[in-house]
Amino acid sequence: MLLNIPAHPELRKIVVLNPKGGSGKTTLATNLAAWFAAQGRRTALMDFDPQGSTMRWAHNRPQERPFIYTVDACADNPRVTRSFQLRIPPEVRQLVVDTPAALLPQRLSQFTRGAHAILVPVLPSDMDIHAVSQLMADLLLVAKVSRRMGRLGVIANRVRENTLAYRRLMRFLESLNIPVVARLRDSQNYVHAAEQGLGIHELPTSATAKDLEGWAPFTDWLEQRLATPLTPRDLMSPLQAVPGGVLVRPAGAPAAPAASPGPLALTPARRSDPPAGRS
Repeated sequence: MLLNIPAHPELRKIVVLNPKGGSGKTTLATNLAAWFAAQGRRTALMDFDPQGSTMRWAHNRPQERPFIYTVDACADNPRVTRSFQLRIPPEVRQLVVDTPAALLPQRLSQFTRGAHAILVPVLPSDMDIHAVSQLMADLLLVAKVSRRMGRLGVIANRVRENTLAYRRLMRFLESLNIPVVARLRDSQNYVHAAEQGLGIHELPTSATAKDLEGWAPFTDWLEQRLATPLTPRDLMSPLQAVPGGVLVRPAGAPAAPAASPGPLALTPARRSDPPAGRS
């Protein structure tokens, strides 16, 4: 997977990740992209989900709304190289990656390496709590995501406060010692926005005021992550990490810099073509 080749030093990569299907990854990714675009930031959405839900959302997006570049990472085109397929325009500064379901632990680092923010949405159900418990172990032990770097944030998704399921979810998330950066309501407004290719911030505020309350602390946390430069620990692969966080490099390889001047990025490109049809 080619997400570690240098491009513009100001590109920021946000990864939305949960191998369990139905956790709300696409909803979170599309709403984030729309939020960035509405602020005038050059934004790209990269869709690794074979279902292509992100691509369909972008295809439905009204032309009068702020433009969002899309990259169909699942498209099968033997006539081009993988790096060419994953290219994005050089002017893009925010890259939101919608990862696939059923992602193997050994592949997690291919997405998390070099990310300014790693977002894990989780639903208030026993099955989802169990799945995210295993995911956190895989992120910390297999992908070697550093808890100290503060890149990892959990999103309590589709929650209904004052329910037993919500309280059980929050007790579990607090036990992880990983920040719960958002509590997003179970709201039909997300469904309505998705059908129109919009983000919830682009709907009339009279109907979404309660939903947007959950976004304010989330976007504050995210802005802090995006403003924090990557470090060598954020950029190294699991094979370079050993217990204690020591960076191991091959003989003759140059030493890692004290700090990375910017995020990882991709080679330049145009917008991906929209899907031929809608489902």
